[in-house]
Order: sequence, then C-alpha cells, then structure tokens
Amino acid sequence: MTLPADLDTDAARLRAIMAEDLAARGALDDPAWRAAVEAVPRHRFVPGFYLPADERDGQGLTLWQPITAALDHGRWLAAAYSDTTLITQFDGDEPDWEHPAERHGGAPTSSSTLPSLVVRMWADADVREGHTVLEIGTGTGYSTALACERLGSAGVTSVDVDPHRLERAASALHGCGYAPTLAVADGLYGYWPEAPFDRIVAACSFRAVPPALVAQTRPGGKILLTLSGWLHGYARVLLTVAGDGTAEGRLLGGTVSFMSARTHAAPAFGNPAHWAAGLPGEARIARHGPERITAATEEAFHLRFLAQSVVPGAQLTTVGDVVHLIDVVSGSAAALALDGDGGWRVREGGPVRLWGSVERVVDVHDAAGRRGPETFTLCVHDGGQHLRHPRMPCLPLPTP
Repeated sequence: MTLPADLDTDAARLRAIMAEDLAARGALDDPAWRAAVEAVPRHRFVPGFYLPADERDGQGLTLWQPITAALDHGRWLAAAYSDTTLITQFDGDEPDWEHPAERHGGAPTSSSTLPSLVVRMWADADVREGHTVLEIGTGTGYSTALACERLGSAGVTSVDVDPHRLERAASALHGCGYAPTLAVADGLYGYWPEAPFDRIVAACSFRAVPPALVAQTRPGGKILLTLSGWLHGYARVLLTVAGDGTAEGRLLGGTVSFMSARTHAAPAFGNPAHWAAGLPGEARIARHGPERITAATEEAFHLRFLAQSVVPGAQLTTVGDVVHLIDVVSGSAAALALDGDGGWRVREGGPVRLWGSVERVVDVHDAAGRRGPETFTLCVHDGGQHLRHPRMPCLPLPTP
C-alpha cells in the first residue's frame, strides 16, 4: 500500500487542529499533555477501524463499515484525528485489514478510545513526570504512546489480555520510537514483575477493584478505574492506597463507560421467555418503573450503578413491551409489564426479589436527596468493598 507523500504533513496539521479543539473545549488544559497529543501520530495506531453507517441493516442491526487508507484515505485520516472512539475489533476476532468486510452487529472488544477521554484519564490520575505507571488495556497503543511521550518509555508498563492486539500495538509503538514494557496479561492481576507502581490506570471496567492492583500500588499511589456491572451501570473512581493496604476514594462525575474486562463480562442468560414462564402468575403494582434506571439521563445512569450493587448477578433485557431482569447466579427473575393505567406491574420469582431490591435502592436514593456519584466514597479493605454515603446505607460490591 502506497500512501501520499505528504501524509506526515497532513497528519501533523490535523493533530494540531485536534489539539486546539480539545483545548478550546477544556479537555486539554495541561501544556505537557497537549504537547504529547501534538506529537503522537494517532493514525499509526489505527491502520483500520470501523465506523457505524447512517442506517441499520434489514434486521435492525448496526452496520459497521471498515475504514482504511486503501479504501478511503481522506476519511481514514480525518477520523483518526477526530475526537471519536474507533472500533478495531468485534467479538474478540482480529479483522483482516488487507481484505476488510462490513459487519452486522456484534460486540466491540477493542477500540482506540476518543482522545479527549484518554487525556482526561491520565490527567485525572494525576500522572506526572517521574511516576511509574501501569496501564491496563493496551488496545491500539495510542494511549500508551501518549504516556511514553509525557513520562518516557522507561516509566510505562502496559498489559493486554489479547496477544494479537498487543502485537499490533507493539509494532506501532516501536515504529514510533517508543519502548514501554509490554506484556500479554490479564489486568485483573496487574503485573507483578514491574510493581510497585505510582499510578495504575485501567482502560477497561471491572465489577470491583481487583485486590492485586491495590497490592501493587505504592503507599500514597493512586488507582483510576471504571467500575461496572451486569446492568451496565458505570462509575469511575480514583483511589488512594494507604500504607496498610487499604484504599479509599470518591467516585468521579460524568457518564463514562468502558468495555468490561473479559473475565468480568456478563454471562449469556438464554431465552427470557423461559425465565418468565416460571414466574408466579400474580403480579404486584411496582413502586417504581424500569425507566428510573433505563432513562437516558445522568441520574438513571447513576441509579443503575447503585442498583447493581444490590443485585450484582442481574441482567436487564426488553422483549416487546416486557422488561426482564434475569440472574443466572441465584436463579431469580422478574418481569415488568405496563398495566392499563400507565403504571407497571411486576412478577418475581427465585430466592432474590430482584425488582424489589432495585426499588429499595431507588427509595433510599430519593430519600437522600438524589445525590450524584461525586458524593459517594468507595472503601477497599480486607473485609470487602463498599460504597458509602453519609445519608444512605453502605452498598457492597461483588467479590472480584
């Protein structure tokens, strides 16, 4: 493949434009990180990626179009320097970028995160010169390159569970002159050979804070990660590790989500109709409808995160007009349907009353004044992990 001779010039111009735009939006106010964004050639890390088509396919699935320099050089380069997440892999299958094909639906399993969020993560973690950092989720390597540009390669360790992804990232990093420590490893266990670290930053989400990350952080060091769950509620947390091995920190505001660490991904639950068939015939009036946790609002996003703390095994799906909660761990299920008066009725079965548990969380959230995520503290200690709020009961996180 032959690229235009002025590729580097065009890329540098687009990088400068992107950096200026990020700075104007308040997403890049640190001169050192701005210099890194202006220096790192993102296009070298995304030789191919997928963008969604304007319309869905005949089955209602998202139609993903492959974008490469060979297919459309202008679109490829412009997208590489846009503040956009670029999907590079679906369902764990590495694409053949020499002969890419359209995809219909599928679950993204690797991407190049939008640059504003990448820089925000490094900045939120208070990464500074002289720090040693562990990045969990190398992905394309672009975020790793920014850290190397800022800190120097010797201070950067990055791990990824996918060997094919890491191989491509390593090639791009080395081609750009960066030489961080790279390893194929499950981020759930950190990376002991290079520990301890001053900062650990995860570009994937976990159901709870992995104990290995706390153990591998120096006293006074910080861990920035995203907590998630099977209800697809997310919250970012910045923890400070104490000398006794405990950690504590506040949740950070904003609706940010990441792909789950593969070992923490939700299991398949089968056919919702099979689960609903075993529920009792009697339905009760629901105190709260499912829109309290499914609406496209920041409050609902936060409530969904709180709700999954009390029903950590539950997953939610909608079939027709019926909303199902299914828990493959306990064998419990719930189904909510609209009644004739515009309210909701719920049927529940199994050892856990799933929707009843969600309703209790909504009740205490309302009684506490509907407080946002930044008012909650996460405490990690030998006895477990808990979300704490001065006006609400402690909420436990599942065992990592």
